[in-house]
Amino acid sequence: MPTLTLILNGVETRAEVAASDLLVNVLRDRLGLTGTKIGCNEGECGACTVIVNGQAVLSCLYPALKAQGQQVETVEGLAANGELHALQQSFVKAGAVQCGYCTPGMLMSAKALLDERPHPLEGEIKEAISGNLCRCTGYYQIVQAIRMAGEEATP
Repeated sequence: MPTLTLILNGVETRAEVAASDLLVNVLRDRLGLTGTKIGCNEGECGACTVIVNGQAVLSCLYPALKAQGQQVETVEGLAANGELHALQQSFVKAGAVQCGYCTPGMLMSAKALLDERPHPLEGEIKEAISGNLCRCTGYYQIVQAIRMAGEEATP
């Protein structure tokens, strides 16, 4: 089995993978990072969204070996030193979390947007999360939370 080496949430990480393994399965099953959810396994729901080299990707469609040497961020990497990331705090404040299943993917899509554009317009927020499905909140609180995090970002 080949060894996958990547920078996972800022830490060099290795895992043995099969050529057919998808990134979501390696993250969850081999590395124990279960924050990344498996929803549809078809790239339709966005629950498995992670960030690879600054870009939001659907890890259920992303071949694990494609992440060789890449920077990969998961929802587990957002909080630091016991403190929630500003985006996570805004989701709590805005009531953007209901059942929570979509939340990790929403957070990662939002983080990729805010990293690229710290003060996005509402249309940009909606576009950034357009690949993430939520059955609970109706999206209003999610958009508000992302906007709030952008407004609280340093200018």
